Amino acid sequence: MKKAKKVTTDALEIMDQEFYAGKPDRQAQLEQAKADDVVARKLYDLRTKAGLTQKQLAKLVGTTHSVISRLEDADYEGHSMAMLNRIAAAMDKRVEIRFVPVRGGTHSHPALV
Repeated sequence: MKKAKKVTTDALEIMDQEFYAGKPDRQAQLEQAKADDVVARKLYDLRTKAGLTQKQLAKLVGTTHSVISRLEDADYEGHSMAMLNRIAAAMDKRVEIRFVPVRGGTHSHPALV
């Protein structure tokens, strides 16, 4: 017997049911997009709170304006630790990385079970 879908009028729930529910590859892509967006926003916030233009930050870091622009783009997937550390150092900051649980899942590594 097929389980009936829960009826909703919530647009986000409808999108989740239609595009992501039961589709682990799509869910992984969404989580990656969210992570890329978080990095881009943090870089943008750091720069603007310091009152710097992209060009000014690029000069401090020793790169070009276009590199800073790409890093602040939520669609950019090429963030490197080296560049993030260069930006942090130029802004008298340090980079911290946290590992957090994947939403809705507790995965065990097969070799450790």
